[in-house]
Amino acid sequence: MDFQQGLITTIHEYGLAKDPLSQLNQDLQKRPTAILIPCLFDEFSRPALQLIKATLKKLKNLNQLVIALAADNKNQVSKAKDFFGEMPFPVHVQWTNSPLVIELLKNQEKNGLDLLGTPGKGWAVWQGVGVATKRSEVVALFDADIRTFNSFYPARMLHPLLDKSNGISYVKAFYSRLSLENNALQGRATRLFVGPLLASLEQLVGNGAFIQYLQSFRYPLAGEFAFTRDLAMNLRIPCDWGLEIGLLSEVYKNVRISRIAQVDLGIFDHKHKEIGSKPNEGLQKMCAEILSSVLRGVMEHQAQTLTNSQLANLEVLYRRVGEDRVKQFSLDSSVNQLPYSRHEEELAVHTFGKLLRPAINTFLEYPVKQQLPSWSRVLDCEGKLQDELEKAGSTI
Repeated sequence: MDFQQGLITTIHEYGLAKDPLSQLNQDLQKRPTAILIPCLFDEFSRPALQLIKATLKKLKNLNQLVIALAADNKNQVSKAKDFFGEMPFPVHVQWTNSPLVIELLKNQEKNGLDLLGTPGKGWAVWQGVGVATKRSEVVALFDADIRTFNSFYPARMLHPLLDKSNGISYVKAFYSRLSLENNALQGRATRLFVGPLLASLEQLVGNGAFIQYLQSFRYPLAGEFAFTRDLAMNLRIPCDWGLEIGLLSEVYKNVRISRIAQVDLGIFDHKHKEIGSKPNEGLQKMCAEILSSVLRGVMEHQAQTLTNSQLANLEVLYRRVGEDRVKQFSLDSSVNQLPYSRHEEELAVHTFGKLLRPAINTFLEYPVKQQLPSWSRVLDCEGKLQDELEKAGSTI
């Protein structure tokens, strides 16, 4: 049985909890809580969002559901509002790219604030946090494409935060990413890129505090997490595929490690991204941006960067560690009777390895990346912006 603890408090899944929904409904009475779902309109035609809605509809004491929606027109926003029209708690659909929202945020350039960002999950999360923290003390974020969503997910993620005596400010999910179709291992960006990358960096620059912190997370790229309002208000939010690593860096800066926990959600599946045929496509683009986020965090928290000789060494180390991991995952899959292609996994490692040098050179040339400013800073400039953003995002 896995009952080990480390730097980050780990909440294991022992399979003994029987009634997560009842417990969650009790816990939700302790602190006003919002669930935030960044969402493309395309998700409304897929089964995953139907499953999420059906599960959340059973909650009795949720303070608010915030849907941060990227939509093409008013008709799509109306359909989204109708979709969530019968929920037993308030639902706010925030049209993140509406003309009124864009005009409002662009107007903040007068205060020296760049709030438009790059359209995507990071920008949606930033807006959703602004809306959700108006009325709630705790915010949990889930993606809209989770095909295995069930009551255990919000119950297990929120429980550490809803009881203040736990002293927890941030909870990160981890899980076993398995395909619903054939049970094959998924999560290649985590298994075959981030894991070997951090292990290689540890050998190159030492086991510094930030690298040790990142390695303590079972699934650092998990897009499911929850935090208290005071922490959420002080996080700068990245606008690229480095969102999850970037947020971990922000959490590291803002709270003590003893106030962080990670929780096992069990089996998990959502949409899978292809590797892509070019460096600017699919998982290749994603991993290049993740690499920049990792290196930026090492610079910021350990004051370390890579020399030219270390870059060459990293390429060799990464390939070796990556191939070792493939062998380990092959055995893990074999014993668990899961389908596994060692050849395809090694091809993925080699593809990711080719990204290292060009991605690092680009990063070193432009190490500073746009991050949306924290809401505490924004409200210091424009105290009514939360109210104005909520109104602009709900107007159709």
